[in-house]
Amino acid sequence: MLIAVVIPVIVLVGAVRGAERVGLSLDGRPIDVLTPGVLALAVMSTAFTSLAIATGFERRYGVLKRLGTAPLSRTTLLGGKVAALLVVEVIQFVVIGGVGLALGWEGPSGLAGVLAVVLTALFGTAAFASLGMLLAGALRAEATLAVANLVYLLLLAGGAVILPASAYGGLGDIVRWLPSGALGEAMRTACDGALAGRDLLVLLGWAVLGSALTARTFQWE
Repeated sequence: MLIAVVIPVIVLVGAVRGAERVGLSLDGRPIDVLTPGVLALAVMSTAFTSLAIATGFERRYGVLKRLGTAPLSRTTLLGGKVAALLVVEVIQFVVIGGVGLALGWEGPSGLAGVLAVVLTALFGTAAFASLGMLLAGALRAEATLAVANLVYLLLLAGGAVILPASAYGGLGDIVRWLPSGALGEAMRTACDGALAGRDLLVLLGWAVLGSALTARTFQWE
């Protein structure tokens, strides 16, 4: 819950207050730019960091090995883990969205915006969950813990997930190819009531790549 809800809320409140005090140049009000970014951060923290760490330790303690002998197929079991992620993300979006509204955020633009946010979250979950499972299935639990947290912090700081890619100057076109940058840009566009086709395709590409590598390298024990 610390990674899933508390940290994104702290980041949202701190970023909005900080942006207002230092006069950070953004294309719109800080709350309207930063809230979608923190929603994207929530997807990343749950679908990547939390999933990778939990799965890594389940693998270490033999939980995955035992589940692998259950009547359900392994694909079904992995699908169940992803479904659990979506439940957590719904809670995250309710809490973070509520905090954003309390701070003056106007929310997604109509029904089209809500649907675009949902679709973006699904694409982002697919991309980051595949990468999280890749880490958890290939590395030892302790290494997964370290790498997942390191990647999370690096993408949080420089992955264009909270701040728009335009805030990174000449690096903006590069960071949009990262899953974090693509998710952040897609979420901001979605909250305006549109779909960011290019960024969704980038997320789809990461999902396909991560899934293919996971299928080749994942070890159940």
